[in-house]
Amino acid sequence: MVGTLGSARAGAVNVGSQAPFGWAPLVVLFIVGLVDRIEHNLLSGVLPAVQGEWGFSDTAAGSIPTAAALAAALVALPAGYLADRLSRTRIIAVVVLVWAVATLGSGLATGFVMFYLMRVLLAAAENIDNPASGSLLADYYPPVSRAKAYGLTRVTTHLGGLGTLLGAVLAEAFSWRTAFLVMVVPGVLTALLVWLLREPPRGQLDRLMAEGAGMPAVSAARAAQVPPTYASAASMPATAARLPFWWQLRQVLAIPTLAFVCAGLCLLTFGLSGIFYWLPTFMVRSLGVSTGLAGSLTGLIPVVGTLTGTLVGSWLGRRWHGTRKGGRLLAGGSGLTAGSLVLAVALSTESIGVLAVLVLLACSLLAIAMPNLTACLADVVPATSRGLGFAVLQLLTTGGGAFGSLVVGISSDQFGSLLAGMYVLVPPMVAGGLLTLKARTSFERDARKVMSEAARL
Repeated sequence: MVGTLGSARAGAVNVGSQAPFGWAPLVVLFIVGLVDRIEHNLLSGVLPAVQGEWGFSDTAAGSIPTAAALAAALVALPAGYLADRLSRTRIIAVVVLVWAVATLGSGLATGFVMFYLMRVLLAAAENIDNPASGSLLADYYPPVSRAKAYGLTRVTTHLGGLGTLLGAVLAEAFSWRTAFLVMVVPGVLTALLVWLLREPPRGQLDRLMAEGAGMPAVSAARAAQVPPTYASAASMPATAARLPFWWQLRQVLAIPTLAFVCAGLCLLTFGLSGIFYWLPTFMVRSLGVSTGLAGSLTGLIPVVGTLTGTLVGSWLGRRWHGTRKGGRLLAGGSGLTAGSLVLAVALSTESIGVLAVLVLLACSLLAIAMPNLTACLADVVPATSRGLGFAVLQLLTTGGGAFGSLVVGISSDQFGSLLAGMYVLVPPMVAGGLLTLKARTSFERDARKVMSEAARL
């Protein structure tokens, strides 16, 4: 049974198919992302109850995701390095099992320090699987269906709002510990499911697509740019396995589209992580709603908004890709910029009903970016370095998200206003959206380079 999911249909890879390896790998990786985000967001839903038991300050509460994100950032690049060299399915399976252990430790914590350490361990483990997942999707699905594949897996970022809902409801009905203990079971089952995935040939789809498109071989002048020591490795599918880490990283960072998108999403995540972490607490303190209602709204609204935005984003991505300059980036960047502004307006209202409607609209606009920006990154990073490419994205977004909650917590303690602290994060979010729009200037050129290089493998 090992490695039975994700085999090529009819025993051969059909590049004309949207899913030459079937849709099972997408379903499995979707489940991985969903379990990841649900567990991650449990803390936001149970935070009032945890603070009530141990009595720590808002600054201490805000430092939990900060410390966790910093730990995750430390493992991001090594995770990408391993994803380009080892079995990606095995990496993910082992990491998911570690999640389950850390989740169990969170629920059984006997004090704040132990709880804190478990959250840090969990975040580091969660970050190891992301480069492997991003690289796998590009090898399971051709460019024609990548927006769909990445959109459905990245939508779990906001579907994880179910974790906020689950945490708040279980904390109110039973205890905050129950929320963590319940999530151990799906973690173990997901690890077993990933173990059944078959590892696809690295870069095979790109090579077949390049051959079908009649891409010319790379010129001698272009090939000469590769140092002689690595010239023979560059002609092999397993190129990355033979390149020094820092040389490979330099190649990835030299891709303009990746640099703009990663920088933009870093700023955006800085804002979103802080605002949504504190949003349930803001509803309880400022609008007088119960912990259960605050967690339910914060959990359900992103789910509905994200599903809506992903559908719209996928439609816009197909319609604008190839018909407008950097069409996918235009759709994604516009959604991020507009969604950030709408979210700022939502925070100013004193009505829970109006707040809910505006947050729903903001989530829908922000979600337009998910199926587009991640597909663009897969298009502009060579197959042999995609693990590292997605690791760079993960490093910067994790680093950006590390400080959002802490900035809000410190501002709340200093100025006595949770709302003021949340507003500090709005300008970086808007700037992030504008930076992703800037990536339009280089996307087409970077994507052509990837296909040209694939033709010579």
